[in-house]
Amino acid sequence: MDHTQPMPQPFAAPVLHGPDGTPYYAAPAPLTAPPALYHPAAPAPMVHGPALAPTAVYLPTPPPATNPVPVRDPWPARLLAGGVALGVGGLGIGYAVQAVAAAAGSVGGLAALGVGAYALAKTTGGAGGRGGGGQGAVNVNVHVTNRNR
Repeated sequence: MDHTQPMPQPFAAPVLHGPDGTPYYAAPAPLTAPPALYHPAAPAPMVHGPALAPTAVYLPTPPPATNPVPVRDPWPARLLAGGVALGVGGLGIGYAVQAVAAAAGSVGGLAALGVGAYALAKTTGGAGGRGGGGQGAVNVNVHVTNRNR
C-alpha cells in the first residue's frame, strides 16, 4: 500500500456516544443541530437466481460379468499350515511344561531351605546359647534330708 498518495476519500464524521451508550454521528464542527442517531447500514438483500436443472444424468455402467475360474484345492498348503500349527502348539505346550517344572523346582528349593533353617535353629539352641534342642526351662525338684547326725 502506498502511503505517499493522499487518501481518495475524506474520513467519515466521528461517532459520539451518549450517556446510555447510544452512538451518534458528530456532524462537521460547529454543530448547528443535535447529532443524528447512528443507524448501521442494512445488509443488502440476497438475490437468488433460478434453480439450475441438471442437463444430463450420469449413470455409471456396471462392470461386465465374468465367470469365476475354477482353482485347484491347495491341499499341500493346508497340510503345511496344519503342520506348522501343530509344531507351534507343541512348542507352546513344551514351554508351559518347562515353566511349571521350574516353578515346582523353585518352590521345592524354598521349602528345603525353610526346613533346613528350622532344623538348624532347633539343634543349635537359638538365643541364649543353650543347647539341647531348644527345650526351654527344666523343672528340678531336690529334696535333701540330713539323717546322719
